[in-house]
Amino acid sequence: MAHKPQVKIPATYMRGGTSKGVFFNLADLPDKAQMAGEPRDKLLLRVIGSPDPYGKHTDGMGGATSSTSKTVILSRSSQPDHDVDYLFGQVAIDKPFVDWSGNCGNLSAAVGSFAIASGLVDAERIPENGIATVRIWQANIKKTIIAQVPITNGEVQETGDFELDGVTFPAAEVQVEFLDPADGEGSMFPTGNLVDDLVVPGVGTFQATMINAGIPTIFVNAEEIGYTGKELQDDINNDNAALEKFETIRAHGALRMGLISDLSEAAQRQHTPKIAYVAPPQAYTASSGKAVQENDIDLLVRALSMGKLHHAMMGTAAVAIATAAAIPGTLVNLAAGGGARDAVRFGHPSGTLKVGAEAKEVNGEWTATKAIMSRSARVLMEGWVRVPGDTLD
Repeated sequence: MAHKPQVKIPATYMRGGTSKGVFFNLADLPDKAQMAGEPRDKLLLRVIGSPDPYGKHTDGMGGATSSTSKTVILSRSSQPDHDVDYLFGQVAIDKPFVDWSGNCGNLSAAVGSFAIASGLVDAERIPENGIATVRIWQANIKKTIIAQVPITNGEVQETGDFELDGVTFPAAEVQVEFLDPADGEGSMFPTGNLVDDLVVPGVGTFQATMINAGIPTIFVNAEEIGYTGKELQDDINNDNAALEKFETIRAHGALRMGLISDLSEAAQRQHTPKIAYVAPPQAYTASSGKAVQENDIDLLVRALSMGKLHHAMMGTAAVAIATAAAIPGTLVNLAAGGGARDAVRFGHPSGTLKVGAEAKEVNGEWTATKAIMSRSARVLMEGWVRVPGDTLD
């Protein structure tokens, strides 16, 4: 039986923040995959190597974690006063679907660099030396992101001495600003409350802050669910009962937030909402062996992504943390000691991260104007990715 040969598609493998993914220029994709739908999803699944019942992504570009099973499609922006449109696809590892429901904050740091190198940003907007301001339209959530990309001799500067916990080697700093970061339409607090009692049948009732900022996120107190906030990945990810409990809480939170209309829909919406737990600052040892002291941080946060405890912190969840911390009375704010604040440094499994946010209350409704963090990004490999020719059939 004859089989179609492989086809090759121009692609770039990039790290952004503590994630990495396969980046495409929309114009380089096969015609069928240049629009939303099954052919595009099938292509991205095959590129990453999903679904993989072995959970290894041996036959694809994925890294078998939520941080490394990511795809990005960029094009010149269709929006006024923007340079590039950024579409993010979170590829499931063991299931045949791509989740388009949210953004990846970490990979946002790499979008500007890719856009410049790919000629998607007008040349007159790029200085010979200095900082290029790239105006990004995040197409998943319809929000603006501003990336400040360092330029040396007319090209993206990727090397540097900026260190980011969760990334082994230093690189050039990229400041990323998320404007109006409340995710989607409606209230930033969809229940109308800063803190709710979230009833989860068979599990318990927990205080929860449910917020749409950066990405829809459910925050609970570590102590209420039996944790300290100092846990590392193996403490959670090797405990199937714990993972099932978190997923159950997440599903009920998604229902309470109005993101799904039936609990059964949560299984097909793994990327959003996120679930995280918080605790007051305590000393702990990060996964790298680095000692984090109590006075180094304002609070502890642990977050799950695609059903597993994240090795560091998702960029979009960091936006949610910063925004919630800026609003007195949320669980995040209370864990950090309460009161007004415009920045917070939190401890995560790989170390610490500082994020800032501006929030204000208008007519009884809280709104966020922006959130800011520093990340780094660099190209890991560029060329072509190959997939079997029958992938799009």
